[in-house]
Amino acid sequence: MQNKNKTVVRSMDILNLFLDRFKLSMNEIVQLSGIPKTSVHRMIGSLEDMGFLHKDKDGYYSLGLLFLQFGNLVAERLDIRRIALPVMEKLRDDIGNAVHLVLRDGQECIYIEKLDTNHPVRLFTKIGKKAPLYAGASSRTILAFMPDDERERYVDEIELLPISSGTMTDKDALRASLELTRRRGYSFSRSELEDYTAELSAPIFDHTGQIIAALSSAALEVQFGEENLPELIHQVRQAAAEISRRLGCNETRSFG
Repeated sequence: MQNKNKTVVRSMDILNLFLDRFKLSMNEIVQLSGIPKTSVHRMIGSLEDMGFLHKDKDGYYSLGLLFLQFGNLVAERLDIRRIALPVMEKLRDDIGNAVHLVLRDGQECIYIEKLDTNHPVRLFTKIGKKAPLYAGASSRTILAFMPDDERERYVDEIELLPISSGTMTDKDALRASLELTRRRGYSFSRSELEDYTAELSAPIFDHTGQIIAALSSAALEVQFGEENLPELIHQVRQAAAEISRRLGCNETRSFG
C-alpha cells in the first residue's frame, strides 16, 4: 500500500467485484470487499455520481455506461494506427508529402503516426509531438468537430499564445476558422506551428459519428500552390473518409 492512495485502492477493490458479477447489493459489496459499511457507502456514492456505477430501482449496483465509453475509446486508439496506416501510405505515395495521424490529448493534440516523404527537404515532426488545439490544421480540425459546448468553453478559456508567425491569436478569427472547417470538412494552415510550412487536415470519425482523430498532409508552403490545392484537399478528405469508414462510421457528411 506504500505510495498508494487508500481510498483509490479500495474503490478499485469495489469495482473489481463486478468483473465476474453483473450486479450487487450494498450488503453484498460490504461482505465481499471486507470494507466497513460506512466507507463502502461513501465510496459507492462517489462512484455512482461519477458514472462508474449505476443503481437500479431495486437498489442493486452494476457498472456504469462510462466504462463502455472508456472501453470503446481505448479499443479505437489501439486500432486506429493499424487501420489508418495503409490509407496513409497510399495518400503519401499519391501526393508526395508527409502524412500525419493526430489524436486529441486533453487541451492539446498529439501526433501518433507519421509517414515521411522522399522529398530532399523534409519537415521536422515526430511521433509524440504535441500542439495546442487552436494552432495548426490538425489541431483545429479536432477542435472544430468537438461538441459545441465543449468547443466554445475551450475557446472562452484558452489564451491564444503565438507559436509561429501565422498562429491565430484572435478569438473571433479562430471561431470563424472553426466554422469554416465544419462547413468545408477540412482545415488549412500556413506558418502556424513553424514558419514556411503548411498543413492540410481532414477529420476522422468513429463508429458513433464523433471526431476521433485528424489526418493531415504537411510540407513546405511552396508545395501547397493554388494550382494543386483543390486536388490535395480532395485526396486528404477522401483518405480521412476512408479511415472513418474502416472504423465503422456509416454517417455520410455533406461538406461544401
